Amino acid sequence: MDNLGNIGTTEEQIELMDVATNFCRDKSPVDKVRGLLEDELGYDPAIWQEIGELGWLAIAIPEAHDGVGLSMAEVVPIAEQMGRNLMSTPFGSTTLAAQTLLAGGSEAQQAAWLPKLAAGTAATLALREDNGDWDLANVDAKGVESGGTVTLSGKKQLVLWADSAELIIVSFKLDDAVRFALVERAAVGDGALRREAIIDETARSYELTLDGITLSADALLDASRTRETLEKIELAAGLIHSAEMTGGAQAVLDYTLEYLKTRKQFGKIIGSYQALKHPTVNNYVEYEKARTHLYSAAHSWGEQGRGEVAVRMAAAQAHSSYATAADRAIQFHGGFGFTHDCDAQLHRRKAILAGALIGDAAYQRSKLAGLLFD
Repeated sequence: MDNLGNIGTTEEQIELMDVATNFCRDKSPVDKVRGLLEDELGYDPAIWQEIGELGWLAIAIPEAHDGVGLSMAEVVPIAEQMGRNLMSTPFGSTTLAAQTLLAGGSEAQQAAWLPKLAAGTAATLALREDNGDWDLANVDAKGVESGGTVTLSGKKQLVLWADSAELIIVSFKLDDAVRFALVERAAVGDGALRREAIIDETARSYELTLDGITLSADALLDASRTRETLEKIELAAGLIHSAEMTGGAQAVLDYTLEYLKTRKQFGKIIGSYQALKHPTVNNYVEYEKARTHLYSAAHSWGEQGRGEVAVRMAAAQAHSSYATAADRAIQFHGGFGFTHDCDAQLHRRKAILAGALIGDAAYQRSKLAGLLFD
């Protein structure tokens, strides 16, 4: 951790990293990860309960709502180690739901839900639609208000862990303005959720049909804070996925190095060939950049302007580093690398999904250009 001290790593981050490193390594070995690929739920409920008992879901929730009272900066080392060990749970989606409530929820909504989320109730966000736009304000789903209720229509896609979530925060247009509403899982009909086939087999994603869902107007988040809420969601998601991808890049490098040091070809260890050495060193340098950007973003979290620049830098570097390291790992493993049994495949698929969720490296850099040069 010494190389992170100059960018403000906190004692809490270091302590959490130590605990998370051991927990995720012990609870999510790759054979267990592969065993869960065909599991309908997609994760071990006992481990999810342990995560709740450890207080990890409460980290960035204020003490007034039974949280720990820290920030998203302290969530980073946990998400990093989860990504490193391919531990897929509703941790990220639940953390994002809590941040959404903090940004745009009323006092009553926060009091009703934040203690539950802190204790381990799963939640998620339904933001994306078939337009595929990374601009979360580009919404086609609609709400019609009448007599104190709002009736929704439209479809949402890539709703992660929706079948496990007791709370789904949905975005839609009401009178041509983007709004958010709290939808309880009990209000979602049996046929409204359809599991999607996605490239990352360690995750679970659903299409949510909103038609017929009727909510009380009390379920709407504050209209005056919609912009703030959108920004909070985008930056919090960028930070969490950057952490997961950075941890994944480290795992891919470790996996590749182990192979390069043991595999022989033409009587020599293949890691001795410069054609494999040089790209591996380059990938390591790119990983170190990603990790530095990640903890810089964590340190700058919450700072106006600078925080967004730091998060987008981290997201761009993490996605680029993770995708490239996984590509090289597949290539260096030869024919085996192109089979489903190669663990680098799992990481490459996760990098693709992360890019689909928050925007790939090119998108993040285009947003950076606007922040830095406009």
